[in-house]
Amino acid sequence: MSLAALNEAPSGPQLLTPVLAAGCQGVVPTASQVAQIGRRAAQIRECPPTELYDLLTASLCGRHPDLALQALHDLGLLAELLPELDATVDFSQEAGRRHKDVWAHTKIVVWQSVPSPTVRWAAALHDIGKVPTRRFLPGGRVTFHGHAELGERMFERGPLRRIAFPPAVGQRVAELIRWHLRPGQYDGSWTDAAVRRFAREVGPALDDLLNLSRADITSKRPGKRKRCLRQISELAQRIRALAAEDRKPKPLPAGLGANLMAALELPPGPHIGVLRRRLEQLCEAGELEGGREPDYYIEQIQTRELLADVEIEAAPKRRRR
Repeated sequence: MSLAALNEAPSGPQLLTPVLAAGCQGVVPTASQVAQIGRRAAQIRECPPTELYDLLTASLCGRHPDLALQALHDLGLLAELLPELDATVDFSQEAGRRHKDVWAHTKIVVWQSVPSPTVRWAAALHDIGKVPTRRFLPGGRVTFHGHAELGERMFERGPLRRIAFPPAVGQRVAELIRWHLRPGQYDGSWTDAAVRRFAREVGPALDDLLNLSRADITSKRPGKRKRCLRQISELAQRIRALAAEDRKPKPLPAGLGANLMAALELPPGPHIGVLRRRLEQLCEAGELEGGREPDYYIEQIQTRELLADVEIEAAPKRRRR
């Protein structure tokens, strides 16, 4: 965008042209553009919300989303469009440690994230809840308790109302902001039930959430970075494995053990488990049908003489009182 164009027709959408150039082409706004647009930054509010979404999304999904964010800030447009994000500029996560600046961290996360609208928007806004939740503790520690949940509410009350997000995109961005810490809390001690609960809770947002979590790893320590990435990959692998297991049809009907004991006059004991495992193996090998009635499996045990080499343990006698 030329200065002449700005002088002749300073409309809202035109003010975002340098941001689009930064995000897609890596062209940083000139000092003249910064000064000229900065004086007219408030006019960006005249831009239709649908155009705001389209232009900002195109900028964030380009090859240089970090430059797009910086251009928004330098041009004074970030404070007008996303004041929640503008508040993170020069906002430190740790007392006296500038390299822990939330704004710098956010730009790295956006740059590292996959170029999808939901993930890029969530990457840009995932830490906006840190500003109102920061608390300093004795010893120099800093906490941000509840910043993910508050960040989701801030997104819904602010950016979601100013910018015309498609409903599905807006909902997914809100979910990603709320859940962005969850994958990083995973460790190998999670039970299969816990992994299933996590996958069930996040539902269709799972892939986007894992992609956001990978991008959110910005540690400069190679060992920590590898460890965090490995944990997320392990979580993803366990979710896939459990999902595949759950999709498998259960070959044997529930309560088959009781049916076997009644029909074959067997006492309870380990031999019932042996019979079940043999039936399961035959089902997996395709020699028996899965999901049939108990009588089918009882007949197969008798026909195939599956009891022939099974050691039957007598039921223990009850002590008289």
